[in-house]
Amino acid sequence: MPYSYGVTARSRAAPDAVFAALARAATWPRWSPIDSADVEGGDPEDRQEVGDTRVFRSGRSVSRERIVEPIDNRRFVYDSVSGPFRSYRGTIDLAPVPGGGTHITWSATFTPEMPLSGGFWQWYLTRFMRRMADGLAAYANAADG
Repeated sequence: MPYSYGVTARSRAAPDAVFAALARAATWPRWSPIDSADVEGGDPEDRQEVGDTRVFRSGRSVSRERIVEPIDNRRFVYDSVSGPFRSYRGTIDLAPVPGGGTHITWSATFTPEMPLSGGFWQWYLTRFMRRMADGLAAYANAADG
C-alpha cells in the first residue's frame, strides 16, 4: 500500500535561488539535517542532472537518490534507490509568490519494504521533510541576499 506526505515552506528568495540549492548536492548539508553529500561519479559542487545519483549520510544512515526530473526553477524530482522503501518518489515544487519569494511544496509517495511500517514512515518523513523544507527556505533567503 502506498503512503505519502507533503510539507510546505515559503522563502523570500526567488525560485532560481531555491532551485540552485536543490540542484547541487554539496549545499544540502548546509541547510538540512544531512551530514554529508556525494555524487556517484561526479562532483557534489556541480549541478546534478537527470540520472545522477546522490549519496546522503546522516549519522549511520546512508541513502541513495537518483534525479529523475529537474525543471529549472520549478520542480525537482528524485527516486530513492536504496533504503527502507520498495519505491519512493520525492517531488519538490517551486512556485513564485506574487510580490516576490517562492512557495516550496515537498512531497513524496512511497511503499515501505517492511509491512505495517507505513504509518511510522509517514509520521517520521513528514517531520524530517518539514525540517528540510524550512532549512531550504532559510538557506535560499541568505544565498539570495
